[in-house]
Amino acid sequence: MTDGGAPEGLEWRAGDVPVSPRFDDPYYSLDDGLAETCHTFLAGNDLPARLAPGFHIAELGFGTGLNLLAALRMWREAGVTGPLRFTTFEAFPLSGGDMARAQAAFAGVATEAEAIAPYLGQTRFETDELVFEMVVGDARQTLAGWHGKADAWFLDGFSPAKNPELWGENLMAEVARHTAEGGTAATYTAAGHVRRALEAAGFEVTRAPGYGRKRHMTRARLR
Repeated sequence: MTDGGAPEGLEWRAGDVPVSPRFDDPYYSLDDGLAETCHTFLAGNDLPARLAPGFHIAELGFGTGLNLLAALRMWREAGVTGPLRFTTFEAFPLSGGDMARAQAAFAGVATEAEAIAPYLGQTRFETDELVFEMVVGDARQTLAGWHGKADAWFLDGFSPAKNPELWGENLMAEVARHTAEGGTAATYTAAGHVRRALEAAGFEVTRAPGYGRKRHMTRARLR
């Protein structure tokens, strides 16, 4: 996490739902962001059933850190030995204060938010239960230089219609190249060009019921 801050600031809607003026898109569902995360990114990657020691989650679009909190809660509840590895790629990091304000709206991960609060402002940290890294910059450049491989990907950029740079074929190919054998990816979008980009990258792609107002989402497994 970093205190770089989105240069254009934030808008707040429906209480404490942050919206990016840059992309005119909320950081999570206006209905229930935590439930959306659990449905889309956890269940969408067949988690927690696949968890094992050393499991590595990677993410495009860190946003408020809500996905991290949900993943950490899942890891704790599963009782897996050792730390969860979590790497996220973010071009426009929020300030620690904005992240804390957004996270405070979710009582279900309050314990996890409290656990990472001392590290807000850091792009790397390790605890007994979490190894975290944020790679700051345009993922189209930074992912190619990353040496890791993820067991599960959270593809959580802003809407493909508003942030197409994070959903192109070249970037999806890099996601595949940085996915472990049998690894998976999940995203809230079911846009045809995103599914085709994942298929071209070597994923077996399926459409699944989406969360809330979204009729469909996308699940993918590396062939």
